[in-house]
Amino acid sequence: MELADLLKPEAIRVSSIVKSKKRLFQDLGELAARTYGIPADEAVDALQERESLGPTGVGHGVALPHARIDGLEKVVGIFVRLEKPMDYGSVDRAPVDLIFALFAPRDAGVEHLKALALVSRRLRDGGLCTKLRANVEPDTLYAILTTSPDTKAA
Repeated sequence: MELADLLKPEAIRVSSIVKSKKRLFQDLGELAARTYGIPADEAVDALQERESLGPTGVGHGVALPHARIDGLEKVVGIFVRLEKPMDYGSVDRAPVDLIFALFAPRDAGVEHLKALALVSRRLRDGGLCTKLRANVEPDTLYAILTTSPDTKAA
């Protein structure tokens, strides 16, 4: 599994100002609806329900909100880069500016966990996060995210 298997180019957004987790989840829900046909209200409710179990801000400015959705056929992702970091209630209390949301079928089981592990591993790479923070074009962000970490420049 690669990030390109989870993420469509049109599932990437750069947002200038998001001041609350609620607004962020609404934006993620709207993007999920447009990109994957997931009902926006279901996406928002599922993200909020999962977040109520504990924060999905994993530290170093990264958040990995995720939720299970009835009717999905496969795990899908959305990436949002905030121009201005926001308070997210992360484990390290640092504001968040890189958000990778995952939506999985209700019965995804191990596929959901594999996708979450893949995204987490990629976004723990400080160099990758620096590149993401240095760019604002969705196409460039998609290329950065989906280029395999094993790929070396010639």
